[in-house]
Amino acid sequence: MNPTEIPNRCRVVLIAPEGVAPQRVIEALSGGDVASLILPQWGMDDDAFQKFAEAIVPTAQASGVAVMVGGDVRIAARAKADGIHIETNRASLEEVIEKHQAKLMVGTGGVTTRDDALELGEARPDYMFFGRFGYDTKPEPHPRNLKLGGWWSEMVQIPCIVMAGSEMQSVVEVARTGADFVAVSAAVFAEGVDAAKTIAQANELLDSEAPRFGDEN
Repeated sequence: MNPTEIPNRCRVVLIAPEGVAPQRVIEALSGGDVASLILPQWGMDDDAFQKFAEAIVPTAQASGVAVMVGGDVRIAARAKADGIHIETNRASLEEVIEKHQAKLMVGTGGVTTRDDALELGEARPDYMFFGRFGYDTKPEPHPRNLKLGGWWSEMVQIPCIVMAGSEMQSVVEVARTGADFVAVSAAVFAEGVDAAKTIAQANELLDSEAPRFGDEN
């Protein structure tokens, strides 16, 4: 269960990997504080994806976790998710935000340059994601994502999420950029790993080593 007090430091965002069972996602959330959960569609057809989301959303929300559905506003609404994650151009993003942001959070990402990030940022999404789902295959975060996250955190008020690496210690590298959130996936759902214990480990690392927001140093 999530604590009643929100930690004053970088928080965990969990990404459900391709092929994971809903119960394993739910088990991971029992390990400690998770700010939000992103459910990409991967290769599922719409019916399978909706069933997958519906199997997770109520339990996640009951634990205080906001659930973002990847790509499909209709499925997000049917599953009663908190929002949608969409990676597209500015015009399409603005259209989604205009139509749906009153009822759903709208997050975005998929950018690799400052200019592209600022272009999407003009649409005023609820967050900017630096990284790519399924690409956290190396122990450390991608250096470009760390740089973008650090720059964004200094320059822009919209919160950002930065993808960690496949080793849990990498959440500290992300936190030290000043990013609001660190995304984890492979580090939590690797074969033979206790997902709940890895979430607990992530929070222990962030509690002990992440800078506190508002600190001067």
